[in-house]
Amino acid sequence: MRRTSRAKIEKEINMNRRRKWYFSVIDVVEVLSGSQNPRRYWSDLKIKLVKEGSEVYDKIVQLKLQVADGKMRETDVLSTKNVLRLIQSIPSPKAEPFKMWLAQVGNDRLERKR
Repeated sequence: MRRTSRAKIEKEINMNRRRKWYFSVIDVVEVLSGSQNPRRYWSDLKIKLVKEGSEVYDKIVQLKLQVADGKMRETDVLSTKNVLRLIQSIPSPKAEPFKMWLAQVGNDRLERKR
C-alpha cells in the first residue's frame, strides 16, 4: 500500500452537502483492495454491482475533489451509509474488519429490538 493511501482513507472528506459526509470511492477501493490500479478495480466492481442489481451504483455522486496533480476533478463519491455498503462488496482481508464490525452492529440492533 502506498504511504499516502492510508492517509487518503483516514482524511474523511467532509463535503458539507446536505450535511452528509462523502468519501472518494477510488480512495476506499485503493486502501481496502490493495489494487495497483484502483480505477480499473472500481470500473470492474461497478459492472459487477450493476449485474447483481445493487443499489450502491445508483447512489454514486460526482463531486469535484483535488487530485494528486492539484487540479479539481469530478470524482465518484458515496455517502457514509453507501460506502459501508460498498465495503461489503470488496473481497479483501483488509475489508474484513469492517464487515465484521457491520455484522456486529447489525446483530446488536436486532438484539435490542427483541
